[in-house]
Amino acid sequence: MRDHRPQTVDAPDAGPAAVALVLVDTAHGLEILLIRRAERAGDPWSGQIAFPGGRHALGDADLLATAIRETREETGVDLLGAELLGALDDLHPRTPTLPPVLVRPFVFALASRPALLPSDEVQRAFWLPLARLSEPGVAREITLTLRGAERTFPAYLVDDEVIWGMTERILTPFVELAGDL
Repeated sequence: MRDHRPQTVDAPDAGPAAVALVLVDTAHGLEILLIRRAERAGDPWSGQIAFPGGRHALGDADLLATAIRETREETGVDLLGAELLGALDDLHPRTPTLPPVLVRPFVFALASRPALLPSDEVQRAFWLPLARLSEPGVAREITLTLRGAERTFPAYLVDDEVIWGMTERILTPFVELAGDL
C-alpha cells in the first residue's frame, strides 16, 4: 500500500460514497471484514456481500470520515484508533440502472478483532480470511439474471457466499496489491 497512488475519478453527477476494507492479522493470516446487506425494498444492493460503507453525509468532514462513520454505524467497529493504510482507486457502478455513486475505498488495519454489532442495515457481519480467495475454484464467473437479462460477472464463491459486483471489483485489485500478505 505504501507505493500505491489511488486513481481518483471526477464524476460531478455521482454522489460521493466511501467503504472501509478493515483488516486484522490473526494466527491464520489476514482477515477482512465483510457484511451481508439486509434485504430491503428499494435497495439495489439488497442482500449482497459488501464492505461497510455508504454515502457521504453533510456532517462528514470528508470521505475518510464517511468510511469511519458508516463502519461504526453498520458493524459497531470503531476505526478512530485503527491504522489507515491508504486508499484504493475510486470506482462507480457499471450498470446504468444503479444509482450514480462514486466510491472511494479506504484500507484500515486493526490490532485485534473487535466484536461485531450489526445494525438493521446489515443481515450479518463476518471476517473472511484473505487466503480463502486464492483457494482453487473460489475465483470464478457467475451468471445472474438481472432485470430479465442474463449477465456474467467475475466473482468469488466462498462457502455459500457469492462476492461479486463492486465488492469484487474492489477486492480483486486489493488482493493483487497486497500480494501474498
